Amino acid sequence: MIIESGVLVFIGLVFLFIKVPRITALKLLGFLLTLDIAVSVLTLCVHWGTFSGVMAATVAGLMCSGFTSVARWMFGHIHRKKFHPGKLNTFNYVKGLEAYK
Repeated sequence: MIIESGVLVFIGLVFLFIKVPRITALKLLGFLLTLDIAVSVLTLCVHWGTFSGVMAATVAGLMCSGFTSVARWMFGHIHRKKFHPGKLNTFNYVKGLEAYK
């Protein structure tokens, strides 16, 4: 039950990440540790109060950490105003990305 709740929280966070504009998402992926800590703390604050809530938030935080690592490897990231492409380079057609090459 706790793992399933964590997976549902994670899916909700993935849907939020999908709604973020692509350039902003690439910039966020440039700060991997900061993003992982911020998401984990946010989910823990939201689900604080019960043991099952904290465990669901912990599972979601761990899954988000894995997701951000895979997303960075797969899609690339923007760090220090430079775009580092990933293995699946689908962002060549993102409007405004030329400024980061």
